[in-house]
Amino acid sequence: MGSVDLIASCRDSICQIGDEIADAIVYVDVGTLEAFQFIGAFSLLLELGARAVCSLENASPLDAVADWHSTFSHPVRKIVVLTSRLLSDAHRYILRCLGNHGTVSHCTVLTAISEIGHSAYVDSPLGPDAFQEYETLLVQDHEELFKKCEKSNKHKDSISYTGSDFTSDVDKDSEWGSGVHYRSNSESSPTKRNLFDGDLGQLEASRKRLSVTVSHFPMIFSPISSRAFVLPSEGIIADSCLSNEHGDSLGPGLPSISTGKPFDSDEVPPGVTLTAQFLYHLANKMDLKLDIFSLGDTSKIIGKLMMDMSSLYDVGRNKRSAGLLIVDRTLDLLTPCFHGDSFLDRMLSSLPHKERMSSSYSVAKNPQTPSKHSHAAVRRVPLDIKVPFETVFKKEEPKSRTSLVSEGIMSFMSGWNSAEVDSEVTWLPDYSDKAHDDRLGSELGTLSGSLLSNYAGVRYLEALLDRGAKDGLMLIKKWLIEALQHEKLSSASKGRQGASSVSEIHSMVQILSRDQMSLLRNRGVIQLALAAEMTLLEPQSSHWDAFTSAERILSVTSAETTQSLASELRDFINTSTSVDSHKQATTMESSQGLLSFQDVLLLTIIGYILAGENFPTSIAGGPFSWEDERSLKDVVVDSILERPSSVKLRFLHGLDNELEAKARSKDVERNNKDSTEPASNTDDFDDEWGNWDDNDNADDQKEEAYGDMQLKLEVRDRVDQLFKFFHKLSSMRLRNRALGEGLAALSRFETDSYSRKGLLYKLLLALLSRYDIPGLEYHSSAVGRLFKSGLGRFGLGQVREVMKAISESSRPDVELVLGGTTLLTPDDMFELMLGS
Repeated sequence: MGSVDLIASCRDSICQIGDEIADAIVYVDVGTLEAFQFIGAFSLLLELGARAVCSLENASPLDAVADWHSTFSHPVRKIVVLTSRLLSDAHRYILRCLGNHGTVSHCTVLTAISEIGHSAYVDSPLGPDAFQEYETLLVQDHEELFKKCEKSNKHKDSISYTGSDFTSDVDKDSEWGSGVHYRSNSESSPTKRNLFDGDLGQLEASRKRLSVTVSHFPMIFSPISSRAFVLPSEGIIADSCLSNEHGDSLGPGLPSISTGKPFDSDEVPPGVTLTAQFLYHLANKMDLKLDIFSLGDTSKIIGKLMMDMSSLYDVGRNKRSAGLLIVDRTLDLLTPCFHGDSFLDRMLSSLPHKERMSSSYSVAKNPQTPSKHSHAAVRRVPLDIKVPFETVFKKEEPKSRTSLVSEGIMSFMSGWNSAEVDSEVTWLPDYSDKAHDDRLGSELGTLSGSLLSNYAGVRYLEALLDRGAKDGLMLIKKWLIEALQHEKLSSASKGRQGASSVSEIHSMVQILSRDQMSLLRNRGVIQLALAAEMTLLEPQSSHWDAFTSAERILSVTSAETTQSLASELRDFINTSTSVDSHKQATTMESSQGLLSFQDVLLLTIIGYILAGENFPTSIAGGPFSWEDERSLKDVVVDSILERPSSVKLRFLHGLDNELEAKARSKDVERNNKDSTEPASNTDDFDDEWGNWDDNDNADDQKEEAYGDMQLKLEVRDRVDQLFKFFHKLSSMRLRNRALGEGLAALSRFETDSYSRKGLLYKLLLALLSRYDIPGLEYHSSAVGRLFKSGLGRFGLGQVREVMKAISESSRPDVELVLGGTTLLTPDDMFELMLGS
């Protein structure tokens, strides 16, 4: 049997729905859009006969004229909707699509969530027969809205309806049930109406009832390569919480700390249920029969949920055996916190990402579900990156005001016709004059897009997955040289060996982009090159290197004594205080690469976890002595009060107004010092006690001092709670003795004390070497390949480690698939635990 190929499996699944796609307008929601970008699915959809591929959330009547130059001779009669969310989430958007196209007689809805998943989700209003229920509800809502539209056509062109049968049964005031606009058949596609007058008349006369089909389409995920995947960042599975709010929770976006205590059935978080559903249906779609193992409490629940699915035991002749190993992310928090030598990890951490769209989604609440069981959504960072072209090109000094590259991109964005790629383009507007300065900057700044896993048959991401920073840059340089040779363009770097520089990469990109056709043919490697260039520019490069150096110091120091580790953390915090103060007083760019206060809080998390591993102690006490921890708390409190305006953290929630007032006071004080001679300090409350009634000015000063003291006490209380959170991180191995022994036993695979290996690397080596691992749960009895899914999230640095583990195990027969909820960078890790 053939090897597992996630990208090919996703594309094959799309081909299987080719009959539905043909002659239809295809609508994809933001999660599906992200997933399909990774596999290059949009060209495939058009090859299958789609009239157009459009955004579900931004649906418009103009979507129907997107096929203006196509060969279709009749108006659109069917639409296909692909969604990565619940049907109740997407309902108002689907109604809007139907309202925009009055000629549509058939609607196919493909959702990533199964019927069981819909009924099991606590906030979903749909029951066990979710798909059939929704088909009926959608037809009813559509018919009612259409009738209201026809009645109102005598008085106005369109109507706005703020509720539906679906929403009235659930929550009439819910946001997802509002804002639906319907138009009559004759109003649809006004630009093309004259072409289809006969067809429109026949359809209006027949008034056929809308036909709706709802099906499960599980293959909506983002393959980074043929063997690694994550879930769409704005899909319902990734957005659902993985832990409930209780003492062992580190936040809704991470599994709870493993304690060995069983979950009650009512306490299973929705993200856990949906993850189990997804893994089962993914394996079924790929014809895999699973042998399930789990490590961690949350993973154990997922394994049991998958075992409860009766069809798991169905053995098909063509099914391949595979081992599924599910691991809680909380068992190894250090690996995603560290700034390693992964090229892609560094690049994705440095580049800006597209803003989320799904804030407009509001899950329909089930009226029969008590509010205490409702769960807040987790806001994942989109994988859709932005390559800031204007930042790259503005430093150039070409002969004219704007570079030829910028001119080419602007011309392309102005309406370049892909059907005439080989023809001479003479009609493009001139952007060389000053009037287009602002437009050029803003338009270039909006260019974004996921780094494609499969671009023109070349799998760039797969080749970069196991590369370090230098090796990744060398590989991109190699691709650029090959592209230049293919375009028959010369470069000073052609054939040159050795390390690559940013200037070299930039020079080759400019040569390759001078011609518009060359720019379009090679846009995949050009995007990678620009992203790599932005990653290696300042201050991103220095900031990453500063983190790497600090983490190396903590790793070495943690093997010595707790006193030395606490001293290093204290020095980092004090240094960040002076750095941030320097930033406020000057605009020197040299300080921008140094560590901020938020950065050293992440380092403090790393320090506490390292201390817990090397110096295990009681659960409540923490790894450091009372004196050392007290000094750490003092410097954290002082740091917060030193520049309160720059601190936006979860543990300080509720003190925003007080901290902002404190920041304004410090700004006024700083401005006064700049304009006048330094005045004597009158802020000491105790020294001024005897002059309490001397004058009004003294009263104001005492009141301000009293307010400062109150704020300091409040901040100290919050910092005490923060350090209790740190204690949870340092005591994780003590909460579950068997699991702690298993993790400690894996330390035998640490080959270098200066180069720390992640849990997945050690775990895979142990399994492939046939070692027993305490705490590893065994759910079924079969043997086969190892199908690896890292629950929670995984960092790209781990991909390199698991590939290395497979190669070092001398087991070339083992196929490995690595998966997780989303890509996790150190910044994401900070947001999960301490973010705003």
